Amino acid sequence: MEQSVTLRNGASVRVRAIRPDDAPRLMALCRGLSPRTLYQRFFSFRRLLPEEAHAFANVDYGQRMAVVAEVDDGHEPELVGVARYGPSEEGTADIGLVVADAWQGLGLGTLLLEEILHAGEQRGNHQFSADVLTDNRRALRLLARHTAITRRTVAGGVTSLVFSRRADAVLEATKHGGS
Repeated sequence: MEQSVTLRNGASVRVRAIRPDDAPRLMALCRGLSPRTLYQRFFSFRRLLPEEAHAFANVDYGQRMAVVAEVDDGHEPELVGVARYGPSEEGTADIGLVVADAWQGLGLGTLLLEEILHAGEQRGNHQFSADVLTDNRRALRLLARHTAITRRTVAGGVTSLVFSRRADAVLEATKHGGS
């Protein structure tokens, strides 16, 4: 699972499954996030700890999976986005997604969301969940446009969603031979 994709601004990014050696790049991605983006993703302003980055980069590619978007300027590849899922208490695959501030609004969030949902389905996950800050309108719009939401609850400023991949996204992927 590796592909190069051209974004709306003409930039090329490589989307691939996460690898254990991505841990330092995950930390660099999180260090570069604006306070707002950091809070919207992690519900706090704290930075990623090395042991967390190690755990996030070491997935089993089944119950826990992550895909990254990276750019390579000829030096060290840089992560500009990551989407992941892991098991939740509800029996769904809980997803998380973050895109570096400079790369937001270019279609990368949509691409990463579709890739992680597709990867989940390939591994038998058809119900996903996410907790999103209620004021994170961009993330809520992304999920409303690209998933079939089956449950939405709001409590304490957090919108909890349960959803599946939209049927039209599955049909589109089938028409084009997968993603």
